[in-house]
Amino acid sequence: MITEPLYTAEEMRAAEEAYDGPTLELMERAGSATAETILARYGDVSSVSVWCGTGSNGGDGFVVARKLREAGKEVEAVLVGDEQKISGDARENLEQARAARIPFVETAETELVVDAIFGTGFRGKPRTEAATAIEEIKSLKAPVVAVDVPSGVDASTGEVAGIAVRADLTVTIHARKVGLVVAPGRFHAGEVVVADIGLAGVKTRHSRATPEMLSVVPRRAPRDNKYTAGSVVVVGGSRGKTGAACLSAEATLRSGAGICTACVPGSLNQIFEQRLLEVITRACPDEDGVMTLDAADAVIESAERATAVALGPGLGRTDGTRALVAYLLDRLDKPIVLDADGLWALTGHLDWVFARDAPTVLTPHEGELAALLGRKSEWVRSRRFHAAQAGADDVGAVVLLKGADTIVAAPGRGVVVSDLGNPGLATAGAGDVLTGIVAAYLSKGMEGRMGAVAAAATQGVAAGIAAERHGAAGLLAGDVVDALSLALS
Repeated sequence: MITEPLYTAEEMRAAEEAYDGPTLELMERAGSATAETILARYGDVSSVSVWCGTGSNGGDGFVVARKLREAGKEVEAVLVGDEQKISGDARENLEQARAARIPFVETAETELVVDAIFGTGFRGKPRTEAATAIEEIKSLKAPVVAVDVPSGVDASTGEVAGIAVRADLTVTIHARKVGLVVAPGRFHAGEVVVADIGLAGVKTRHSRATPEMLSVVPRRAPRDNKYTAGSVVVVGGSRGKTGAACLSAEATLRSGAGICTACVPGSLNQIFEQRLLEVITRACPDEDGVMTLDAADAVIESAERATAVALGPGLGRTDGTRALVAYLLDRLDKPIVLDADGLWALTGHLDWVFARDAPTVLTPHEGELAALLGRKSEWVRSRRFHAAQAGADDVGAVVLLKGADTIVAAPGRGVVVSDLGNPGLATAGAGDVLTGIVAAYLSKGMEGRMGAVAAAATQGVAAGIAAERHGAAGLLAGDVVDALSLALS
């Protein structure tokens, strides 16, 4: 399985509605599975407080409380909300909890907290009573296990509009939810365990990349030569930023491209010649170490036999580079991955990409995507899922939004999330490496969206290999480059 489904609240409801047995049975299974996980992970704790809302998630919590009591734990329940609002299966389980003589208290001193206040149906900000309860949970300084989704997190987007529980462990029912994988929600979920309660799967719009995604990447075959294996041109580098283009170029070859040409400022060419032994360098016209529009002919000539172009790493930010980016986007009929200074040039000119017929992949971080959309970085940071989709639709291209959860969006299609990396990727040059991987995969004929997802997954797996060698604390982008071939092998 190269991807696993990510559920929205609506899709989860559809899965539950398709179940042909009693829904009370599902609630019993959900609560029991959560209790079993708690006993396996926190079996040595003696006291547990279960904080229950008035909806179905609270109903799951009542089952958890009962099952933990049956296992010999000292259990107290805290009801968050008006008891008169509890109905249906949740009401039945409330009565069973009371029959089991579980005490309901106003607050609790405890060794472990179970959060069952809000579930997948939650949207927006918690109201005053729930917000106060969440604040109190935080003040307890005890480990927190969330049932299905941490309260305050939007299960369908990962957005956190107000206060939210920060769990150490989330036992999510049936399948992962979008909000458990996409920031900021993912940072509230802690470790995520999926509990199977016997529901059939439904088709989901969004998905999460697995390491098996690397299996779809074309490998060099016995019949290949350096051109048929994938030919890339990297356009970048400027005074003070030669490393960006070098990392991208090296990453193309370590990702399986057969040949790479780096079009670089002529006055700096000697630097590239010394660093890039396996890469062809093409000295292009520049002014004070920054390429100008006069470089366009050399780039286009170099790209004649290429099957993909990486445009922007370390390119520089001048009127001349903006003109060069505009010209190349218009004249090159090749797949292009646009990054860094190429994205800077594109700001305010999204029509340059929208008008292209050939595939285009943009690889922004939050600040770059915010600039493209005319927003503040905080707007993107707080709604990454929505921002990536908006970017793809506005630009008419594939958008790969970088981060701990790298999000790949394409116009009119579902999102794919890759969270296979590690904190070591928070290092200068990691984005340039990713650009090179995307370019290599486009050069091999991969479709833009799939190539971008596979590239993000490859970088994540390679970062894991590199961390085993060097540790994640001081991981360098070059360490990830060196691990790319191993990841693919």
